[in-house]
Amino acid sequence: MNEMRMGASLLRLHFHDCFVNGCDGSILLDGGDDGEKSAIPNLNSARGYDVVDTIKSSVESECQGVVSCADILAIAARDSVFLSGGPSWKVLLGRRDGTVSNGTLANQLPSPLDSLDTIISKFSNLGLNLTDVVSLSGAHTFGRSRCTQFSNRLYNFSGTGAPDSTLDTDMLSDLQSLCPKSGDGNVTTVLDRNSSDLFDNHYFKNLLVSRGLLGSDQILFSSDEANSTTKPLVQSYSNDSGLFFVDFANSMIRMGNINPKTGSDGEIRKNCRVINS
Repeated sequence: MNEMRMGASLLRLHFHDCFVNGCDGSILLDGGDDGEKSAIPNLNSARGYDVVDTIKSSVESECQGVVSCADILAIAARDSVFLSGGPSWKVLLGRRDGTVSNGTLANQLPSPLDSLDTIISKFSNLGLNLTDVVSLSGAHTFGRSRCTQFSNRLYNFSGTGAPDSTLDTDMLSDLQSLCPKSGDGNVTTVLDRNSSDLFDNHYFKNLLVSRGLLGSDQILFSSDEANSTTKPLVQSYSNDSGLFFVDFANSMIRMGNINPKTGSDGEIRKNCRVINS
């Protein structure tokens, strides 16, 4: 893995996989317009499929038909975090691969445009709690995002005709230069300003000074709903990286256990992109 950004991309693949029909490798399936790869949250942004292919090919040459694509994603996510300076954890194995890729469900993934209440409920529907919401959002301590994901904050926020008032003014002017109103929405910038490639608690420090990039980042600290829900956790993690690392590892284990396919359910795909014939 020669590209610094790839670790964040692999972690995101695991997250986007688990939130749709559980952690079953369904995001890896090639498909038509109704597959997960074509869904709005993944199209032109989910990446790392070729890295998973390379890992799968190596694994298959050593022990054919034993390790699922879903397990490979879970391990790759853990190792990506650890190699970027974050915690490690014991990945529970034994997932099997699903045979259906559901683009409709993928379009309901937590969105940068969602309200905090909506995000919390989307996590809760999968058995994840407030700690999981905040700690897993901390994955934005590395990686990048496209202008389309945050441009709503730069010019006419929620129909006000003005930028989002919870966005730091220096950062606002930088982002407006990067993402002009009629510019290329696929231009990217770092999620964690001033600490972009290291897995640390700097993401939470940024939220305290209005430097969260996505609306769904900053509302964890600045929204009215945050006062009684997520804000205390943001403050705790900004002060204590050890606490963040412990909670993040535990949340990754919980997320990795969403609706696993085991036993005779699902299959061990030979090729992560297609179901076995």
